[in-house]
Amino acid sequence: MPIFAYEAINAQGQKETGELEAANRNQAILDIRNAGLKPTKVAQRAETAATKKAGAAKKEEAGPARTKGGKIKGRATAQQLTDFTAQMAVLIDAGLPVVRSLKVLARQQKPGAFKFIIEDVSESVEQGSSLSEAFGNHPRTFDRLYVNMIKAGEAGGILDTILQRLADFMEKAQRLKKKVIGAMIYPIIVMSVAVMILTGIMIFVIPAFKKMFEEQGMELHIMTAALIWVSESIASIYGLIFVAVVAAAGFGITAWGRTPKGERVMDTIKLKLPIFGNIIKKAVTARFTRTLGTLVMAGVPILESLNICKNAIGNVVLGEAIDKVANSIKEGETIAGPLSETGLFDDLVVNMIDVGEETGELDKMLMKVADTFDTYVDIAVESLVSILEPVLIVFMGGAIGFIVIALFLPLVGLIDAIGGA
Repeated sequence: MPIFAYEAINAQGQKETGELEAANRNQAILDIRNAGLKPTKVAQRAETAATKKAGAAKKEEAGPARTKGGKIKGRATAQQLTDFTAQMAVLIDAGLPVVRSLKVLARQQKPGAFKFIIEDVSESVEQGSSLSEAFGNHPRTFDRLYVNMIKAGEAGGILDTILQRLADFMEKAQRLKKKVIGAMIYPIIVMSVAVMILTGIMIFVIPAFKKMFEEQGMELHIMTAALIWVSESIASIYGLIFVAVVAAAGFGITAWGRTPKGERVMDTIKLKLPIFGNIIKKAVTARFTRTLGTLVMAGVPILESLNICKNAIGNVVLGEAIDKVANSIKEGETIAGPLSETGLFDDLVVNMIDVGEETGELDKMLMKVADTFDTYVDIAVESLVSILEPVLIVFMGGAIGFIVIALFLPLVGLIDAIGGA
């Protein structure tokens, strides 16, 4: 029979370890519980040849594809996780047990990594793990923010409320992301079409005019000569080399941006970009205050909340500033003072946090700041798109106008010459 190693908690709350033989894992868990222990971890140490054969025969039915370390491959999308959290909140609020809620939601999922992850979470909870521990086994899907929120909900007996707050938090983040992406689609499409049209003119139209000019022996204007030079450069090997160099530089910068030093430099540049830097800064501030407010509202300790925020906001520079704030709090300071000293947060943020600390309503103030800055980002994105549209039209019109004038200047000169003759 297979041998199972286990870790369990006895009646006195002390940890015990040991091994036992059982027909399967479920039987091992049952035997451990019958011994008056609460199992926290049960793993098979050895298995018989018959068990190996049976496992091989059912390999295709085993469910999730796993890595060498036994972890499930793949991860959930942000939308899947948001929907799951909202549905879980409704089921828990309706009084369904956690395990049953997980099984109901697992059955609703389409076959894939997320379905297997929920099933694994359900199995872990059924075997004695807490929900936060089960979620923590899948860090690629459930991050520290998610796990700590769930842990706070379990400790305070308000799991349904915490799940609903998490769902609201993720829904707002998704909504803002979709709004920004949707607003940028039109300018990107217009710019891409403009580049393709101009490239086509340079490669196919300009050479035909050049041939005509040469046959007629026309004297070229400086604008026409420059246009023909650009056309020849694009259509020649030098054009391909230029494109290859630009592509290689782009890949190189992207790879370098993933290194710690590169990421810090890139995040610094993002914050200092004209127009875009202000939008990015406000978006990151909104994410920081909403994340911190959600964690504080859930009862997570302030230092733990700040450490989670540092990794959740997506900007290394602001993350380092938050880390300095956390170190200052350890020395007995408030949040507002160190936050102001970083020079990276608006006075509105600092003042509202200061008021929140004085009145004991820090969580509410943080959520108000987040709502305010989300509105700022919405307005800034809409304004940027409204500015980009005429700029792109002017760019396209200017480029086409330059080409038309450059091509017709030699013809005008020819006409004048004929008229003078």
